[in-house]
Amino acid sequence: MTDSLRVDGGRPLVGEIAVRGAKNFVSKAMVAALLGSTPSVLRNVPEIRDVKVVSSLLTLHGVGVRYDVSTGELTLDTANLRSADAAHIADHAGSSRIPILLCGPLLHRLGEAVIPDLGGCRIGDRPIDFHLEILTKFGATVTQREDGLHLSAPNGLHGIRHEFAFPSVGATEQLLLTAVLAEGVTTLHNAAVEPEIKDLIDTLQKMGAIISVDTDRSITIEGVEQLRGYDHWSLTDRIEAGSWAAAALATRGDIFVKGAQQRHMGMFLNVFRKVGGEFEVTTDGIRFFHPGTDLKPIALQTDVHPGFMTDWQQPMVVALTQARGLSIVHETVYENRFGFTEALEKMGAQVQLYKECLGDKKCRFGQRNFRHSAVISGPTPLRAADIEVPDLRGGFSHLIAALAAEGTSTVSGIGIIDRGYENFRAKLTALGAKVEA
Repeated sequence: MTDSLRVDGGRPLVGEIAVRGAKNFVSKAMVAALLGSTPSVLRNVPEIRDVKVVSSLLTLHGVGVRYDVSTGELTLDTANLRSADAAHIADHAGSSRIPILLCGPLLHRLGEAVIPDLGGCRIGDRPIDFHLEILTKFGATVTQREDGLHLSAPNGLHGIRHEFAFPSVGATEQLLLTAVLAEGVTTLHNAAVEPEIKDLIDTLQKMGAIISVDTDRSITIEGVEQLRGYDHWSLTDRIEAGSWAAAALATRGDIFVKGAQQRHMGMFLNVFRKVGGEFEVTTDGIRFFHPGTDLKPIALQTDVHPGFMTDWQQPMVVALTQARGLSIVHETVYENRFGFTEALEKMGAQVQLYKECLGDKKCRFGQRNFRHSAVISGPTPLRAADIEVPDLRGGFSHLIAALAAEGTSTVSGIGIIDRGYENFRAKLTALGAKVEA
């Protein structure tokens, strides 16, 4: 499949598409299956590259993987679990950072784990130091070798007390996946509490884990001796749903997103309405549409859950280029997330970036010389351009811009979009877009 797409823009996206399980949950639930002594069944699984990557990594470790694309049912059997070498893990992982999350479960089940060099989207600081610090605190020994990091747990893993300076989704997942079989009690303060985290906790509880979540972002895990497999239906991908909603706004379209869930998108829906978009919630999804009137400028600040999530920011910025007036967006989660706006400016958008915190609170990037606030002036007609995709969410946002622009754009590097957007090319065609590989 070609890694570029020619997009004939200037047409509203109209029609219905379906969204399945959340990328940011499904991959972690697949890792959680390593902890179970019996097979696990995960349902509502999307056909995305991250699922293929994790499936390959699990197969490499002896896990039996069966995936029915039509039903979205994934079965994982750990009866023949085994170790793998770093070179093979690196070959299968590519730029994914998933191998770091395998470490806790593998230390429990096999007594050892390996981490090759890890990649990921270049949107900000995502060091594995947080993960290694947690694993070491649990009792893991980390040894640097030529092929990567080798971890062992000669004395087993034991419960810890830990607090994050900033709620980290990945590090919270690491702690949960390690603590459930660690001896004793683990407490985590200032944890991430995103819906995907809560769904992971529900999954682990089905496996036999004992986990309590308090209202002050504290999580307590009582270690157990053994976990069984699970049968779980994944929550819908709220990021993908929000991306299609933003596409409806930017293209003056009307999209019904089957599977979208109101309870996981409350903050997004509030912002969508403030901008001037309309939506209708039904029992099986949400209809997002442009009402035909001017979109309104807003002041927006990203934050950890229950705030406006950072992954919604990029597609919403594209829609804000079509709002009448000045919009202000303050990014507080990833310091380099506005890199994608360079392409928008090339297409005619007026976006100015600032190092100052332009939100209602100071954030950790305010004194670190990062351009993490944006002022968007609109509405500005977007014109076609040749664009290179920078990262997953920025890539889909560029695609939205190309769909809204007059003329034919070439969007290159779109393979990265397959990581988190299931069959997005077919969905674009279903919505009336004119795209050609």
